[in-house]
Amino acid sequence: MDSITPEHRSWNMSRIRGKDTKIEVEVRKYLFAKGFRFRKNDKRFPGKPDVVLPKYKTVIFVNGCFWHMHEGCKQGRLPKSNLDYWREKLEKNVSNDKLHEQQLTEMGWNTITLWECELKRDFEGTMTSLINTLQQNGQSKGDQP
Repeated sequence: MDSITPEHRSWNMSRIRGKDTKIEVEVRKYLFAKGFRFRKNDKRFPGKPDVVLPKYKTVIFVNGCFWHMHEGCKQGRLPKSNLDYWREKLEKNVSNDKLHEQQLTEMGWNTITLWECELKRDFEGTMTSLINTLQQNGQSKGDQP
């Protein structure tokens, strides 16, 4: 049973953003400050990645743990109410994520998924690791970071 009214739940849900979430904006600001140039939410790519780095042939998805059912994360579990609705919706998100990653790989792009919980727990460490990965991708193509 839900502890709040359906009207209040609807209002809460209407406030959830699909793009430009706080954590996505923080990731983009960090990358920009480090000299990386990118496109955001590029509709030409499967799944409209949050960050597209053409120079590194890499796309980044910044996923919310709840919405993408992050395995092993306490935020990535199903709610207790309206279980049938949420199971179908969230499992579809996960299957779409897998499909989009496969399509991008077939197109020759590297995909990186950053999880909300990892960024909240250790933003600096997660971003340092991301930049190291991007620089390795760039060097393997002969680009200088």
